[in-house]
Amino acid sequence: MTFQPSRNRRFRYPAAKWANCASGPIQASIALLVLLALVHPPRSFAASPDLATVLNGSRQRIETMDYRVTGRLTRVEGNGKRMSYKFVAKAHWFPDGLRLLCEISGPGSEKTILLLHMNVSGHVTIETVLPGQKAASVLPFEHWNDPLVGTDFSIEDMVESEFFWKNQELLPSEKYGTRDCFVLKSVPGSQDRTYYGSVTSWIDRTILFPVHVVKTLRGTSQQKEFVYFGLRQVGGVWSASQVEAKVQGKPGSSILAFEFGSGRANLGPKDFAIGPALRERK
Repeated sequence: MTFQPSRNRRFRYPAAKWANCASGPIQASIALLVLLALVHPPRSFAASPDLATVLNGSRQRIETMDYRVTGRLTRVEGNGKRMSYKFVAKAHWFPDGLRLLCEISGPGSEKTILLLHMNVSGHVTIETVLPGQKAASVLPFEHWNDPLVGTDFSIEDMVESEFFWKNQELLPSEKYGTRDCFVLKSVPGSQDRTYYGSVTSWIDRTILFPVHVVKTLRGTSQQKEFVYFGLRQVGGVWSASQVEAKVQGKPGSSILAFEFGSGRANLGPKDFAIGPALRERK
């Protein structure tokens, strides 16, 4: 679900253009600067340096993702009964955004395949191949909140689009366990497709990696909590070895545990074709 560092986007304009502007009226120069600011708004948050640090660091981590992981996705019932699934995923940030391909399979069951794409504005599209289906199809928005193979993770939970929403607020810093954390509240705008009304993230101040996340369903007070365990740095990339999800008022929880992986997988577009995954089923 999470990994890595990014390309800073800076807009440069030829010196000759600035020279021409300088020779004209001051009013024209000011108007041009205003126009450029509107057309190319900077990705900065001058009102709060800490907010800029948190958002730029979180987006940078996502915008340099290039990983493969394998692990187990397990639903733990309130009575301790467990149901586990094999989980395989790979992700890479391309010029047009993030692609994440997940395959989930259980004993004697067909694979569930998800291909999620998120662009630089946080717009998400999801394609799926569900058990019984022979071809990929776009998942309608009304199913984004469906439980993933019966666990507490929803399909939408597989990407962190909240860091790209336009409405971001830094709350007072808090400790989570022994970690000093920034507390970021992300609220979707009207253009953001999501089932959540807000997402609050406790982000370690030193490594800028989430350790605790609370998501509130849109139009309700029901919350879902995520806790990240076993934070580690491999090859300069921070990741969690385990993520636990728990729905408020629902017994039990679900655990996504990563067993093997590479944070520098050198993936390309062909690695995210659903067609080959379908052929492997036959």
